[in-house]
Amino acid sequence: QVQLVESGGGLMQPGGTLRLACAGSGLGKIGTFYILGWFRQTAGKQRELVATATKDGTTHYGDSVKGRFTVSRDNAKNMLYLQMNSLKPEDTAVYYCNAKKFSMSTPFWGQGTQVTVSS
Repeated sequence: QVQLVESGGGLMQPGGTLRLACAGSGLGKIGTFYILGWFRQTAGKQRELVATATKDGTTHYGDSVKGRFTVSRDNAKNMLYLQMNSLKPEDTAVYYCNAKKFSMSTPFWGQGTQVTVSS
């Protein structure tokens, strides 16, 4: 089994920055996984894509975070990061880490970390 643990969430004012981290542990080494990503969800809404990063370094972002968020992965340390700049109130959500060993694999999910952007 693969365990994913998110950290770095919290309360931030609009315009501020936060950096989320996702640590992989257990049987799988997420540094070798095909794709790692961040998703977010607010109450009553579907979970939405924030950003993904493939093992070869290709990244993809949701339209609402392009130019503000940066996803990165440290394969040697089995870590995934999300640098969030210019935060907006609408970024408030629970952020989840996601990992897929292969393109068609069932993803593993973390428990989530709350990010609240408010003045």
